[in-house]
Amino acid sequence: MANNDKPLMPKATAVWLVENTALTFEQIADFCGLHPLEVKGIADEDVAKGIKGLDPVVSGQLTREQIEDAEKNPKQRLKMAPPKHKIPPVKQKRAPRYTPVSKRQDKPDAVYWILRNHPEFSDADIVKLVGTTKSTIQKIRDRSHWNIANLKAVDPVTLGLCTQLELDLAVERAAQRRDRLAKRGGGAALRPIAETTAELDGDEAPGTQPHGDVSDESAED
Repeated sequence: MANNDKPLMPKATAVWLVENTALTFEQIADFCGLHPLEVKGIADEDVAKGIKGLDPVVSGQLTREQIEDAEKNPKQRLKMAPPKHKIPPVKQKRAPRYTPVSKRQDKPDAVYWILRNHPEFSDADIVKLVGTTKSTIQKIRDRSHWNIANLKAVDPVTLGLCTQLELDLAVERAAQRRDRLAKRGGGAALRPIAETTAELDGDEAPGTQPHGDVSDESAED
């Protein structure tokens, strides 16, 4: 497994440093993650025979200035040069939930239970929780599932399709989403510009019509 603070090819890098620099065995060993005696063996050609040296300057792992400074001070230790280009982390795609064959027949019962007890769940929530398909969910919802007459609402935790923690987190996420949607839909909507500019300091704006005659309404009452 590669280490971010050590060269990718430590022995090849050590071979190059031994052959092309005046660094001590300890400095090379520390930078390459090797034992000083192993580096000495490279210098004596007892170790790493046939390995072609890898220039750490060309590969961007060291700078010439670092090497020159370390050659002047045997106690100085080399450090990996910062990368010239930052590689963004690769987000691994989450593998679909695996369900043992013995439990797959229990999924419709779990879906039925969720639809009855947590109507706030989206299809995506159910798919993620028990590993079913949207087609199955829709068929159970509209009662067109081939086995709808025999379905029983059973807690997916009891069936072993998910853990209690996973279910609780799914319920919490669904509730938060429902609250956000309620907040967006609640309150008065933004009035049209013709209405918001209809009154200026209590007077009707020129060219606009009043929304209602208060005196007429009170007269009718």
